[in-house]
Amino acid sequence: MTILYFALLFFALMFLYKAVRMVPQGFQWTVEHFGKFTRSLQPGLHFLIPIVQDIGRKVNMMEQVLEIPSQDVITKDNAVVKVDGVVFFQVLDAAKAAYEVSDLQQATIALVMTNIRTAIGSMDLDESLSKRDEINAKLLNVVDQATHPWGIKVNRIELKDIQPPRDLVDSMARQMKAEREKRANILEAEGHRQAEILRAEGEKQGAILEAEGKKEAAFREAEARERLAEAEAKATQLVSTAIAQGDVQAINYFVAQKYVEALGKFADSPNQKLMILPTEVTGVMGSIAGIAELAKASMDKSSPADKAR
Repeated sequence: MTILYFALLFFALMFLYKAVRMVPQGFQWTVEHFGKFTRSLQPGLHFLIPIVQDIGRKVNMMEQVLEIPSQDVITKDNAVVKVDGVVFFQVLDAAKAAYEVSDLQQATIALVMTNIRTAIGSMDLDESLSKRDEINAKLLNVVDQATHPWGIKVNRIELKDIQPPRDLVDSMARQMKAEREKRANILEAEGHRQAEILRAEGEKQGAILEAEGKKEAAFREAEARERLAEAEAKATQLVSTAIAQGDVQAINYFVAQKYVEALGKFADSPNQKLMILPTEVTGVMGSIAGIAELAKASMDKSSPADKAR
């Protein structure tokens, strides 16, 4: 009796286990009626008919991430690169994901790897390295359409790394270094060119200002000489008028002035330490006396006017 009791208890528990099912959040379970799919169970508590009905597949409805393993891909210009990536997808139809493909994740990985080879194989190395966003968009479009019959939605595909061969990396590094050195040399040459242009412009402006200064100085000097000549002509005219009027002392004044000026220039010469006067001193004194007579005569002429005042 005890054995029968435990056997009945065991069968009762198994019946409850098969009849009462609780689906966790984020999952959907398929129900099979004698092995045929009938419906999907949403998260929560459900009751089944044991032996007749059973749980077929437990499908994860949350967004999932698949790691795409690294693979060698040949580019359009025959460069071999290693490429890996990740895929983000979500099951929208549990029945299709359970019964339309035998291994959903493996099939998705194989599909993405195949399309990676197709996308990168149509580009050269430089394009594959610089147009990663374009490759991701192309892969997403193709893979999402291909997996639609499986009841899943591919949300994002990202290439994690594209590794060219080591020799190509070294070559690219040398090329980049050479390009930067070229730019530096161009900038340095441009700087020297600008400096030479500015220096030449400065010299040009300096020469123009110097020429203008010399021109102005020459104009001033010519004007001074002109005024001096005018003054000397006027003085000569006055002396000539005085001589014409019979004033002999005026010519003595004129001669004495020139004589003294000549002696002053001779005395100022830096190479002359000794000055010999071969002329008579009395002649000079006579000229000076003539100057005194002129001054006296001028004062005598002006005195009547002063007396009148």
